[in-house]
Amino acid sequence: MSIHPLIELSNDRRVKQAKEFKVAAAEINAEALETLFKAEVSNAPRRHAQNKKHLSVRTSRTPSGPQNGKDDKHLAMAITSALAAGAGQPEGAGQPEGGDQPGGAGQPEIGELGTLQIVDSLVPLRTAAPDKARGDDDPNKGVDDIDLLALLPDNRIAVVCLKYLSPNATRGGAGDTPLRALLRGLAQVAMVDANQAEFREEILAATGRTTCDEAPALVIAAAPKYWQLCRKREAQKGAAWIREMERLGREASQQIGVEVFYLALDLEGDPPWEYGEDGPILTSTLGFDPAWEQGAGKLSPRSKSKGKKSATAVVIVDGNMEKDPIPYAISGSFESGDRIEHKSLGSGVVQGSQGRGKIRVLFGEDMKILIHERPTAGA
Repeated sequence: MSIHPLIELSNDRRVKQAKEFKVAAAEINAEALETLFKAEVSNAPRRHAQNKKHLSVRTSRTPSGPQNGKDDKHLAMAITSALAAGAGQPEGAGQPEGGDQPGGAGQPEIGELGTLQIVDSLVPLRTAAPDKARGDDDPNKGVDDIDLLALLPDNRIAVVCLKYLSPNATRGGAGDTPLRALLRGLAQVAMVDANQAEFREEILAATGRTTCDEAPALVIAAAPKYWQLCRKREAQKGAAWIREMERLGREASQQIGVEVFYLALDLEGDPPWEYGEDGPILTSTLGFDPAWEQGAGKLSPRSKSKGKKSATAVVIVDGNMEKDPIPYAISGSFESGDRIEHKSLGSGVVQGSQGRGKIRVLFGEDMKILIHERPTAGA
């Protein structure tokens, strides 16, 4: 078995098949997802251990024209170049919440979430090229660059996976299913989570913003044509795969603390970029829409789910008044009922564990996922 089980699963034949991926998705439960995610965290490449950075690193030549199978990467480069130059911006987009933080002007927005600040594109996670001699034991095997690294308004890191198809496309890429994108995206999130202290340091230097202690989010942003073709392939059972993708997104949030967003790119042009001396240049404003309409994943009334457990009531844990409030730190250890003081979120009560190294904390009416029991640098 590979030390990167999420990546290995993403290469499974059924995961890559348009007619089978919804069945494969239905077989993945929350507990399995957590186990796979933990393995990816444990076996993540460590670039800083080899004195290598993540940001502002280019591992390939700058393209001067179209290349087969490279549209996603070229779009990522075009978006970053445009935002860095202040071009191709959506109207009305402003700075991230906080106002005084640099680098936020003109960034795209994700609906009610607000401004998404793009930090860098094609961010490397590997420490070296894969070593065939090591086979499945190689921590670099199958590891891709992150299309876009971004920050949400609450200073969470976001891993953005891009999927571009021409508006005139009649078919998608071979094996390029939403489930495969989700699994590979979660593997990248796990690797960022494993190196979160190092990413925090580099992002602070690049943007002036301090990332929060919550787990990174995953954004799968695809061209509208990509989502349309996914639904067209399974026209009679279109709700089934959407329902499973939404379920996996919810369970990723609940079980491992990773919030998942499925979005459609709002871009004009075919493609919405051109090539200059410095590579792809965005020629359209960038925006995001929901990947599908609300309720798209609901089955018809005659379709009855079998063997599904009924939802359990949410139990709120009260704070333990016999113990003093504890200042929050990622190196601290917390248990259910502990009252904590967070420098930006305020007073909260620990509700319980959220998988390895994470806790659920209730701040007023907002539930947050925070990191704990993580050794500090040099410890």
